[in-house]
Amino acid sequence: MKIEEYPCVKIKRQGQERIYEETKGMTSEQRLAYHQRSFARLQARQAELRAKLNPAPQHA
Repeated sequence: MKIEEYPCVKIKRQGQERIYEETKGMTSEQRLAYHQRSFARLQARQAELRAKLNPAPQHA
């Protein structure tokens, strides 16, 4: 009997595979830069979403 994966585990594994394929030929320095860029994009996206959820008050 095969045990089915949880969807979150499947998504995590797919992400790991994608990142591995994108970085497998890179040096350590290139991989570090890759992850730093990814983290910066994540932070920017989080800031966008926070701004949409909590818009700045409008002054009259």
